Amino acid sequence: MKNAIIIHGTEGYPEENWYPWLKKELEQQGYKVSVPQFPTPPVVPAKILEWFDVLEDYLIDQYTILIGHSLGGMFTLRILEKLEYPVKAAFLIAAPIGIKPIKYYDRDLAFRGDFDFDWNKIRKNARHFVAFHSDNDPYVDLANGQKLAEQLGVTLNFVPNCSHFNIAGGFTSEFPDLLEEIMQSELTIDKNY
Repeated sequence: MKNAIIIHGTEGYPEENWYPWLKKELEQQGYKVSVPQFPTPPVVPAKILEWFDVLEDYLIDQYTILIGHSLGGMFTLRILEKLEYPVKAAFLIAAPIGIKPIKYYDRDLAFRGDFDFDWNKIRKNARHFVAFHSDNDPYVDLANGQKLAEQLGVTLNFVPNCSHFNIAGGFTSEFPDLLEEIMQSELTIDKNY
């Protein structure tokens, strides 16, 4: 069974941005899609342990793809650090990894307590990676996407003028480039594994 988990960012929720559209599109491709609601109180930092508590209700196995947006991308990296087996793929959109400027740097830092990542473990725990970032993101500087792609050994999917890939920043409620990358990854992964 193909399984996908879409992970929202700070103050996010399952029905915002392109999440409902992507959920519907992936379900039409035979995926079981979950979009959990993580606790993200305004002003006070989200707590990573509370996010892991929510995640316990969702299956993550070798057929899972993880799709993390913004802080959800950072959380996806934390998930990969903890797994004992690789998931099928990880898609990271506008993820902060500690390179300033990050608008809410202190709040993102407080989520885990540091921006140190176990890149070796992360790379081992997904068979395929895709990273998206834009040049006019008001929250997370492009250098985060560039460094993330470098650490993962992939080419950054640079999409100009897409802000933070959210509707509030003028992005659409659809994300066809991401869907295309997911569909392409199925061919690549199945051929190589």
